[in-house]
Amino acid sequence: MYVITGITGKVGGVVARTLLAAGKPVRAVVRDPAKGQAWAGQGCEVVLADMNDEASLTRAFTGAEAVFVLLPPHFDPSPGFTETRRIVAALQGALAAARPARVVCISTVGAQATQSNLLSQLGLLEQGLGNLPMPVTFLRPAWFMENAAWDVAPARDSGVIPSFLQPLDRAIPMVATADVGRTAAELLQQWWTGHRVVELEGPSRYSPNDIAAGLAPLLRTGVRAEAVPRETWQASFSAQGMKNPEPRMRMLDGFNEGWLSFEHTPRKGIVELDAVLRALV
Repeated sequence: MYVITGITGKVGGVVARTLLAAGKPVRAVVRDPAKGQAWAGQGCEVVLADMNDEASLTRAFTGAEAVFVLLPPHFDPSPGFTETRRIVAALQGALAAARPARVVCISTVGAQATQSNLLSQLGLLEQGLGNLPMPVTFLRPAWFMENAAWDVAPARDSGVIPSFLQPLDRAIPMVATADVGRTAAELLQQWWTGHRVVELEGPSRYSPNDIAAGLAPLLRTGVRAEAVPRETWQASFSAQGMKNPEPRMRMLDGFNEGWLSFEHTPRKGIVELDAVLRALV
């Protein structure tokens, strides 16, 4: 049995569909019964569990050959990442009790960074699950190409993409969620010993200018990227309702300054940016 958390999201959904297509039995872990119905219709066993609840997670993981772990996103975390620490503790206890044969966790590029930032939550995941007795793989994907979803409306409406990634011509590793999900499904079906890190990026690297150039023909209008001044970030994020914007700002600094980067040689995916932008538009 392959147990999938985060199955209602883009990456988790790809993992589940890839495993089902390979004829593998899949157990979908959901919090909302209504969201489990569609997966039950595709042949999944559906179990209810809360990522904060060790007991329900233990029941969900029991009898699993492999477990796929995906943290719920916290874009505006409390200082000290209280919410994430609580979930990591529940996951650690549940996996230790259920003893699946192997575990694959979605982490992130730069999880090894010592500077505190929004992605430090995935570093906490790696630390928390790093002492489990079963084989564990931490899959560290690059910046998601699907983040460009936020660029489509401003590009269409004004022809300008406000960019927090800077400088505008600097290409960084990016990857499509389809590549992440397929790679995770592949890793779940492997056998290995100990704990390992697998890093993943797309076939090419892209800049904000590349995103603008890719959107222009799809929207049939001129599109350009424009850097959002660093000194305006805190006020801008606070105006959006964020209570603690510092981790998000430091994450962006990490990409812009280069200290959020791969630790090893990454694998390459196959999905190009143009395909993702076309789907987003």
